[in-house]
Amino acid sequence: MRQTARIFFTATFTLAALLGALTLASFPATAADGASSVIEKGKAVSVDRKKGNCLACHAMDDGTLPGNIGPPLIAMKARFPDKAKLRAQIWDPTVINPNSIMIPFGRNRVLSEEEIDQVVEYIYTL
Repeated sequence: MRQTARIFFTATFTLAALLGALTLASFPATAADGASSVIEKGKAVSVDRKKGNCLACHAMDDGTLPGNIGPPLIAMKARFPDKAKLRAQIWDPTVINPNSIMIPFGRNRVLSEEEIDQVVEYIYTL
């Protein structure tokens, strides 16, 4: 059991480090400024009633009048250690759960690929 847990932890840590390195490599020289800009854009999309509208179903951050249909968006790094799975969940949640009532934002083209990436970056900070 300990061996399995150790392998899982090592693999998760390695994957997180690799994803972090790839994310930083995709930003300009001022990665911190670029990352905060992406996060701010993601927050704007997620609370925009005409775009992401995450607050319609989820309690999150400092959002006002949140819904309670979906789970609260807290501890997202712990819930989704693999950021790609979080992105896939936003893109089309019916792949994992065909009975999901969450909108497939990517499949239905509610959000662009860039907007989905921005929302993922923001939600991952929660």
